[in-house]
Amino acid sequence: MYKKIIAFSVAVVMLVACTTVPITGRRQLNLVSDAQMQSLSYDAYNQFLKENKLSRDAQATAMVKRAGQRIQRAVEQYMAANGLSQELQGFEWEFNLIEDDQVNAWAMAGGKTVVYTGILPVAQNETGLAVIMGHEIAHAIAKHGNERMSQQLAQQFGGQTLSALAGAQPGTAQNLVMAVYGAGSQLGLLKYGRTQESEADRLGLIFMAMAGYNPEEAVSFWKRMEAKGGGQAPPEFLSTHPSAGTRQADLQKHMPEALKYYKR
Repeated sequence: MYKKIIAFSVAVVMLVACTTVPITGRRQLNLVSDAQMQSLSYDAYNQFLKENKLSRDAQATAMVKRAGQRIQRAVEQYMAANGLSQELQGFEWEFNLIEDDQVNAWAMAGGKTVVYTGILPVAQNETGLAVIMGHEIAHAIAKHGNERMSQQLAQQFGGQTLSALAGAQPGTAQNLVMAVYGAGSQLGLLKYGRTQESEADRLGLIFMAMAGYNPEEAVSFWKRMEAKGGGQAPPEFLSTHPSAGTRQADLQKHMPEALKYYKR
């Protein structure tokens, strides 16, 4: 009987604790408040910067910051036009280039974004960089980190809130935040699912287009990412992404929508 009550309680929490992803309208589980997710993310981000080396390449660093700021303005413009500016409350945008050979990039809740120098050869230019930054920032806007965290809370901790977990097990809560974003290479990364990755592709196309970057470059960029795998295991960045064929088909499907926002 007790187990049934617990199961019913968890089901109720999961039913009511839902939000809607901008643009796609998908309903997602969200047991985590934006304020707390942002607070823990900012702590994790600052710790990451202390433990990793910023790139000394002034030109590349400036490009990362410029692309990030342009996409930031596009996101703010889109959210304002659709009455969603409140979704950006508490954002403290930041864009940094890290000296590291990893072919990777990520964005945390609140707009804290990292690009690794290892992905720049694949990007090739600022438009290619905008593809990946638009994709990663889309994860933050769609609250995919919150969603992954919520899924873990529901599966491993009986549906309790992050506040409750942080109060009872602060170390566990912090490790979960770090793992969601892969900010610590020693931690097991809670990878985004294919639905979330496809969603970030679609949103990323729109955000980069609104920022003045040609979204059609996305197809070429992801082909280069596929080639980076050389027929072997794909880069970590691609490990849970849709297959190359599925991704390219989906990008082409969403391209007309993105091009409506692109002013040549």
